[in-house]
Parts: sequence; structure tokens; C-alpha cells
Amino acid sequence: MNLNLKPKSECKYDAVSLGEVMLRLDPGEGRIRTARAFRAWEGGGEYNVVRGLRKCFKMNTGVITAFADNEVGKLMEDFICQGGVDTSLIKWMKTDGIGRICRNGINFTERGFGIRGAVGCSDRANTAISKATHEDFDFDYIFGELGVRWLHTGGIYAAISEQTCETVLAAIKTAKKYGTIVSYDLNYRPSMWSAIGGQAKAQEVNKEIAKYVDVMIGNEEDFTACLGFEIEGNDANLKELNLDGYKKMINEAAKAYPNFKAVATTLRTVKTATVNDWSAICWADGEVYKAKDYNGLEIMDRVGGGDSFASGLIYGLMTTEDAETAVNYGAAHGALAMTTPGDTTMVSVNEVEAIMGGAGARVQR
Repeated sequence: MNLNLKPKSECKYDAVSLGEVMLRLDPGEGRIRTARAFRAWEGGGEYNVVRGLRKCFKMNTGVITAFADNEVGKLMEDFICQGGVDTSLIKWMKTDGIGRICRNGINFTERGFGIRGAVGCSDRANTAISKATHEDFDFDYIFGELGVRWLHTGGIYAAISEQTCETVLAAIKTAKKYGTIVSYDLNYRPSMWSAIGGQAKAQEVNKEIAKYVDVMIGNEEDFTACLGFEIEGNDANLKELNLDGYKKMINEAAKAYPNFKAVATTLRTVKTATVNDWSAICWADGEVYKAKDYNGLEIMDRVGGGDSFASGLIYGLMTTEDAETAVNYGAAHGALAMTTPGDTTMVSVNEVEAIMGGAGARVQR
């Protein structure tokens, strides 16, 4: 496949993300409702991808987001700096002492175990990024003067507010004007869309965004909820996934949106919160490629697994332009990321490639 990527020499960034970064508070092995202590992380559906591209795959990345200018915002900036992602594109927004003007988002997440599923409880209304307009970010400067090879954003950011629906479209259109490749993770969250029009609004917004996307990413529910494509043969509880149905759906999506250069979806069958079957498929140039199966994958923390899949996929596409190789980078990276706590990756590209090559879990010393 030919992505027609901009030359690295012409761009400051290999990739940037646009979206919200929240403070994640994690009770570890316990429950949110009974916790007396939380471990703090940063995380966000879009940011996690460029963080993985930087930390695991050693690419030059930046994050386009906004923080309330207070101590929590500074903590978030420090976390991002630790991950090596450039913070110079962050918009700092004035706030008052109690968050009436704007605030920073918080995400409480418990990992689940066995028959007890993972639980997320977000506190993210009125955040700085939910209010940020395209005028708060000079997209012409970012994509036109600094130069960006790849923009990643997604449906979580689009769903935060009526304003973010407009800002994400402005960013994508500007990126395309300057030849930047755009990837988008549908990441449907019904609770987030409920206040601004529900699934009907989600489809209205995402169908418009899809017209400008080069690489579309989603899971088993996203393409149906966001773009209206049905997957034939899946049972209601998604205990068994029908691969032929996925392939047919992806081909239909590619016909509906001829601008798609690649379409990828993760394949997850949840046995328990700590044991999943995991794989992925990717469509490109009329062919569908399936990644290696990770059946019975033991999971420590599933949050961010899909984002790590996306970063591996993007790395593979950028470096090889081969969809089969790329989807295997994505599946391996996602699988490894779910073996560690937090939203973001703790693995190296060498570990990813070793897993792709069939390496086992024997002790290394």
C-alpha cells in the first residue's frame, strides 16, 4: 500500500494526537468504592497512542490538548513529559479556584478480576479541552509550518461536548490540507454521547468525520454504533465473534468511504476480566489481513489495550506500508500493554517484535 507519507525531513513531528488527557486514579487490586489510596497515572484514548509511538517505538510525537492552569494541570504535564511526548502544543486555560470556568478531567478506573469486570467512573464535564475551539490551536501553524506526518484522534474526544465535535473536524480538515495522514479510532462510549444527542448524534458526527479519514479503527461495536454498519452473525453478548461478518462489514465500509486507505478492528472475546482471546484484522487494497491469535491472553489491566493496538498498527504502517505486518505490530503491542498497569505502554519495540516472532514468557536473565 502507498500512504504517501510526508517526508520525515519536512516535519517536526512523526505524529500528534488531539484529545483529552485525564488524571487516572487507580485503586490497584481493590475497588473504587472501598479505596483508601489511589495510584495516579495519565491517560486518554487519543494521547495513549502517541505516547506508545514515542515510548515504545521511539518516534517524535506531540499532544494537542488543553489543561486548566493549576496544580493538577501541571501534574498532568509532568506525566506527559515523563513519557517523552512534546508538551509545547498544550493550551493552558485560565480557571478559578473551583473549576467554574474550566477544570481538568479525572478518571477512576478499577481493573476487574475474574468474573468481576473492569469499571470506569469518569468526572470530566466542563474540562478545558471540552471548551477549546479551533482558534485556541493554530492548526495551520501546526500542520503547515511545523509539519506533522500523522494525526491521530478519535470518538472519545469528539463526544466530550458540542464544541469538540466542531474542533475535531477543523483539525482533520486542516491536517488533510497539508498532506498529513489522519487516523481515527471510533471508540464509541454511549454514556458520553447521551447528553449531546445520543447515538443519532454520534452517527451524524462520525459519518462526517469519516469522509476525511485515511485509517479508520474500531472494535466490534464501534462500526455499528458510529457508522451504521452491521456485523452479521455476532451474538448479542459478543461471546463469539464471527470473522466472516467482520470481513464483510469492513469491505462495505471501504466501499462507502473510498478515502479509507486502511480499516482495522480489534477482535476481543471476553472469557473473564483477566482472560481474553485477542487478535485483530486490517483491510487494505481490497485484502483483509488477520493478526496472530492470542487465545487465553492473561490480562492485568485491559484499559489502553486498544490504544496500544492503534500505536503498533500506525508504527507498522508508517515504517513498512504493509498492512499484514502492521496489524501484527498492533496486536502484539496491545497484548503486551494489557499485561502491565495503567493506560500506557511499558514495553519496547524489541519485546513487541519478539512476541510477533513467537517468543514465549520464559525468564530473561
